Amino acid sequence: MGRTTSKTILILIFSGFLGLGAFLALAQEKPADTMQLVREKIGADKKLFIATNMGLTEAEAKAFWPVYESYQGELAKVEDRTGRLLEEYARSYRTMSNEEAKKLLDEFLAIEADRVKLRQAYVPRFRKALPDTKVVRYYQLENKIHAVVSYDVARVIPLVK
Repeated sequence: MGRTTSKTILILIFSGFLGLGAFLALAQEKPADTMQLVREKIGADKKLFIATNMGLTEAEAKAFWPVYESYQGELAKVEDRTGRLLEEYARSYRTMSNEEAKKLLDEFLAIEADRVKLRQAYVPRFRKALPDTKVVRYYQLENKIHAVVSYDVARVIPLVK
């Protein structure tokens, strides 16, 4: 697919992330079920974006997708921690004590360190599935997704008072 199609898919993925708050606010009755549906939709959109931009051969795809799924499962755990951190921050940013600030900053740094460790841990697995040029491409795509999501989160998170 072309550059325009890939860009469109990327926009759709991130509009899903951005619309997540509004969607969840409207669906208070079954928050766990709703969150699972949102995760599945975003995950499917992300997978489509990755598939569209990787240019995998049939043999590469057979080796890549199981590693991808495993990585996404581990990444979801890191993202869950990020979500909990943001919820905690939202509850306390107006009246945050030094003790709370230290705790939140320490957790943020631990999450970021774990994100890097996860990326490093999966490099050998991706290298078994793909040539290095495609491993780099995959990590670039993941980085683009993370950068856009991080920007959108940073854009709406107020500074601590």
